[in-house]
Amino acid sequence: MIQQIELVLPPYPRGFHIITDHITGEIKLPETGILHVFIKHTSAGLTISENADPDVRIDYESIFNQLVPENLPFLKHTLEGPDDMPAHIKASLVGSSVSIPITNGRLNLGTWQGIYLCEFRNRGGARRLVVTISS
Repeated sequence: MIQQIELVLPPYPRGFHIITDHITGEIKLPETGILHVFIKHTSAGLTISENADPDVRIDYESIFNQLVPENLPFLKHTLEGPDDMPAHIKASLVGSSVSIPITNGRLNLGTWQGIYLCEFRNRGGARRLVVTISS
């Protein structure tokens, strides 16, 4: 059986935000299966990473800003602001989806893992996720 819903996340500021509880609070998980989450945007991404120490999120932001800084003189896609093209590149590096096994009615994440929204725009607005559950 496959279920699919679309969730709308509230606007988040630029940065890395743990959204695991937001997703699981909106759906009912089966006993076993796979949860697949896809973001419908090209300037934000999804990943799974450490969910306990808030410094991890700060370090992610610092590293990504070093890898792809704003105002690079050779960028052509600049009409939507200096954060837009770097956001597209960062989102491509992170990816647009994650898949997680479901075991005993719970996401089978590691002890310190959580689902992250990686918001790469200064004001990205509400983000839409497609959540698919296969059981």
